Amino acid sequence: MIFNSITFLIFLVFVVFVFWQLNSRYKTFFLVLSSCVFYGFWRWDFIPLIFISAISDYYISKGIFKSEDIRTKKILLFISITLNLSLLFYFKYLYFFLENSNLLFEFLNLDLNFKLFYIILPFGISFYTFETISYTVDVYRGMLKPEKKFIDYALFVTFFPKLVAGPIQRANELIPQFKNWRKFELSFFSYGLKRILYGLFLKVVFADNIGSIVDEMYLINYDFASAIDVLTMSFLFGFQIYFDFSAYSHIALGSALLFGIKIPENFNFPYIATSLKDFWKRWHISLSAWIRDYLYLPLSGVKVSNSSAQVGIGKVLSDSKKKRSNIPLFVTWAIMGLWHGSNWTFLFWGLFHAFFIFLERLFKPLRNRFRILNFKFLNWGITLIICMLSWIPFRVNSIEETFLLYSKLFDFKNFFNLSFRENSYIITLLILLIFICSYYFKLLVVPRLKNNYVIFLIYTFFKYLLLIFFIIIFLKPVNQFIYFQF
Repeated sequence: MIFNSITFLIFLVFVVFVFWQLNSRYKTFFLVLSSCVFYGFWRWDFIPLIFISAISDYYISKGIFKSEDIRTKKILLFISITLNLSLLFYFKYLYFFLENSNLLFEFLNLDLNFKLFYIILPFGISFYTFETISYTVDVYRGMLKPEKKFIDYALFVTFFPKLVAGPIQRANELIPQFKNWRKFELSFFSYGLKRILYGLFLKVVFADNIGSIVDEMYLINYDFASAIDVLTMSFLFGFQIYFDFSAYSHIALGSALLFGIKIPENFNFPYIATSLKDFWKRWHISLSAWIRDYLYLPLSGVKVSNSSAQVGIGKVLSDSKKKRSNIPLFVTWAIMGLWHGSNWTFLFWGLFHAFFIFLERLFKPLRNRFRILNFKFLNWGITLIICMLSWIPFRVNSIEETFLLYSKLFDFKNFFNLSFRENSYIITLLILLIFICSYYFKLLVVPRLKNNYVIFLIYTFFKYLLLIFFIIIFLKPVNQFIYFQF
């Protein structure tokens, strides 16, 4: 079931209506059942897979909590992580592994060959796997007590607004809300509807229309592309994936609010970032925070005292003066890349980010020494170009195509040759201006409008009236969200 569909709208209205009629003790069970129905609209036969992860981690976490032997705790944690990653490996990476193994055998002239077979990737497996792992790890770290009632934990894993494409949640952010259901609040409900409207607007007006232009662009013969073409292709796809995924997050957050559940924000104007570190505090916040707390920090020998995507890394429990190694940085980003997909292009995307974050660290003393290098506009421009160019391997099919397009950036003789219609370049610039203006409008103008209740009320009324108008005008046959494939 896709958020931008009539089916989901009918489903959501029904579930919300029934939910608010139920006694608190039945609400959790009803939402678990509803989440299964939501997922079952795609494939019923993959629902047991979700519960394999949920049930195993539920009981393993209880065993970790009850055990007083650290060795037993570590063995149970190892079993949990191995089980979850094995399921993820089979469905997401086995074909990639077998295919590349065959290529290696062929290169080495070995008479070996794995039989390839098609494997369906279950929607959301990358997201709910990370959630169940974080739950077990938090219990192991002593940050969390295991849940007494399986139904509360089951809803944490299956809650349909965030099931398929996040945001990735922590148990201590979500489960306490299930145990103490809020009473109906009109402010929550109305804000949830506004977020859903805003998400639909971003999806059907921006993401889908930009997507049709991007699809045409990536059909050209890359041999004839110029540098300005490559920059336009990368920028426009960068905007498409942002509007598409942030639209999903808005609808997810809005849908959760209809049940009185608050889910942390997942985006915060990422293309305003003045460094890559800043970018990853603004883009897919839940994933970057998860990677930081459960992968990068452990690899760096650092422990944290809390488990929340919103409050930073928490208190550092190891020696903060210890010299930082860059090996965890590259390992983490390699895994981050492969998390997005089983293709060498995603690995390259991860290492691309790792390399430029490494450069940021390397040149940080120079930036602190020379004021010109701390000029925000300059840092913003450099960061924006790097981030946008990183989307090239995300969109093309192979490493060869990635390097071919990057090589065009250094073809200075044909730098300004135009392969697309003029409006493609104009639209790209307009979207960039709209993005920047919307950021400063929200930052500077909206707070002033709020000082005058009548003007702010009129502004809000016409804003959402226009959103509804544009959604109706641009609504097309359902286009799937990009991040479903990850």
